Amino acid sequence: MATQVNRAFELVTEAGFVYGRSEAILAVNSIVGEISRTEIPVLLQGESGTGKEVYGRLIHQLSAMRDLPLVKLSCTVLEPGDLLSRAKTSLGKWNGELLGSSGTLFLDGIDELGLDCQRVLLAMLQEQEMTSGGRMGFRLISTTTRNVDREIALGRFRRELYFRINGVCIKLPPLRERKEDIAALAEYFLEKHAVEAGKRTPELSQEEVELLLTHDWPGNIRELGNLARKVVALGQARVAMSELKRVAPAHGKTIELARNESLKVVAKEAARVAERDLILRALERTHWNRKQAARDLQVSYKALLYKIKQMDVDGDQFKRLRGEE
Repeated sequence: MATQVNRAFELVTEAGFVYGRSEAILAVNSIVGEISRTEIPVLLQGESGTGKEVYGRLIHQLSAMRDLPLVKLSCTVLEPGDLLSRAKTSLGKWNGELLGSSGTLFLDGIDELGLDCQRVLLAMLQEQEMTSGGRMGFRLISTTTRNVDREIALGRFRRELYFRINGVCIKLPPLRERKEDIAALAEYFLEKHAVEAGKRTPELSQEEVELLLTHDWPGNIRELGNLARKVVALGQARVAMSELKRVAPAHGKTIELARNESLKVVAKEAARVAERDLILRALERTHWNRKQAARDLQVSYKALLYKIKQMDVDGDQFKRLRGEE
């Protein structure tokens, strides 16, 4: 089954690339290989850029429904009525009930659905179970960047819906927890983007590889892929990778203070550095979606905007964090 999983990766590379030899990712691949052949609902949980969409497509490709449609709906832009109509229209065969299996419904970012949308989705799933003898009539795959158990505890996610989408939960590891895969992934992306650009594949020095290994990768595999594209475009790895040094995680820094500095001052400075680091990480993780970052940080939107204004980050660095040139 492992060989089948690896071959199927070739079929989904247009959406990204998830591969490796680390224990963390091999464990994920093993689970994917087992559950893909079933119709059990799958919940993919992981940070932004960890490959949730890739795995969603992979599960569909390995399933008995591979020749049927895979319908992706982005939950960040759905309204209650829109959710129902688009799901029915996209999957088809809906005249009171679904006839047989109509494919895979891929709900991207289900943790972004409001409670009203969740209610509509829950009713839709309940209806299908009743009219299809306990089956949904389609494969359901959902993704989330948040811990849904915690969202339920905070009253932001319906427990009944969670039970229906969480037939099995697959947690995708962040890149910082699979360091042994970074060099191979970088090599893959460099070759991929070089071929696309019609250029020679750049080779990284040992020092440059070590820099990749020390970076914290808040944007995970997507960030690594974007960096490889920049290396190919510039033709100089050192120039492109110099950005990694500037956005190195603040938690790895030591606070230089005078010998007679008070404990209160030290604590205040440490708190400021930690807060700044958390905000930057949340902004990078959400691709500068400040409202989503505020939710992740559990502060009001206005409070986050105020804190951003108070941070000692220059305009050029903000542009880099936002992905602007």
